[in-house]
Amino acid sequence: MNPGVPLNLDWIDSVRVNTSAVERRTTTLTARRTVKKDWQVAWLLKAITCMDLTTLSGDDTDERVRRLCAKAIRPVSDNVREALHIQDLPVQVAAVCVYHLFVATARRALEGTNIRVAAVSTGFPTGLNSLEERLAEIRRSVAAARTKSMS
Repeated sequence: MNPGVPLNLDWIDSVRVNTSAVERRTTTLTARRTVKKDWQVAWLLKAITCMDLTTLSGDDTDERVRRLCAKAIRPVSDNVREALHIQDLPVQVAAVCVYHLFVATARRALEGTNIRVAAVSTGFPTGLNSLEERLAEIRRSVAAARTKSMS
């Protein structure tokens, strides 16, 4: 769990930006830039590690969530891994996002990995629940994320 960091407005006020340097740099960003050869594969693999996989279907099941978690653990197929000679490289996504009811299922399925579980709560997608119900749903999501796995 990320407890966060207190907001330090003094630090923000002390930040100085070289505006002309930023403007010069931003003008070059529109120029076409490509990553070549092996570096392209490396950056694509890195991009996978920054992604989350999400299932927010109204008919989600524990089994669907477990399948998604398996994909999160192994997002690149074995034949592609072999072709790229990356069989031993630990390529996993950053997180799996599920409805709050499936947090415990996802947590158990991802046990032993560094993959995080993200939850949508508060009556997603409409948020029409009462404030009390939304807060209770958030508390249940957090409790499920903190609970030790019972597998």
